[in-house]
Amino acid sequence: MAEHVLEVRDLRKQYRTKNGAVDAVKGISFNVEKGEVFGFLGANGAGKSTTINMVTTQLLPTSGQFIYDGQDLTGDVASIRRRIGVVAQHNNLERSLTAEENLYYHGRYFGMDPKTIRERSEELLNKFGLWDRRKDFVKSYSGGMAQRLKIARAMLHEPEILFLDEPTTGLDPNYRNILWDQMLKMNREGTTIFLTTHYMEEVENFCRHVAIMKKGEMLAYGTVKELEEKTGTSSLNDVFLVLTNRDGVDERTSANVEA
Repeated sequence: MAEHVLEVRDLRKQYRTKNGAVDAVKGISFNVEKGEVFGFLGANGAGKSTTINMVTTQLLPTSGQFIYDGQDLTGDVASIRRRIGVVAQHNNLERSLTAEENLYYHGRYFGMDPKTIRERSEELLNKFGLWDRRKDFVKSYSGGMAQRLKIARAMLHEPEILFLDEPTTGLDPNYRNILWDQMLKMNREGTTIFLTTHYMEEVENFCRHVAIMKKGEMLAYGTVKELEEKTGTSSLNDVFLVLTNRDGVDERTSANVEA
């Protein structure tokens, strides 16, 4: 039986507005297996970002449970944050600091000692091809370099699960391949990856399980093959179109990366 690094149970988020209550997430449940790459899909407005923000402690849920490695950590923000790494879609690096300084302050936030931070920083900056630029200000980095530094920063405190929010959006095919090579290597070394993306080929090539949301509800959960069989289709793109009735279809090109 597979071990679950994360179990989400009956997760809900309700907002109060002047016109009444709005249910952004409507009691969804899913599991993420330890060591897998997990795909989380949905059109804009599906509740995907709200769900991720709750699971990563950036937003308080109205109700529901978060179980990490069998422990109910609902409401225990500090414990959850020690277990996760988050790579946001937007560039949230400190642009007026160097790469080294970005990693140092991140490590200190998590209570790491300076010696360990230096050792981990050297390892990660070398792994992501940034060692020679470690003393440069981040504002001088290209988009691809900044994305690699964001992932290195998220990995510094050795999280059990890495949340990647559209990590390859806006990158050219070469940078996409470089990033996926590095992310898959981390996955082989034991890091669980929770991926959101609009590139269906990334999910088809790399994800063991997929969850698809629409209008705050969980439409489907399973392997790509299971979802194809369920919908009578032959590709994840068609699965998505059938289940969402073409809601929010993304016209961007595929990722063109190989497994």
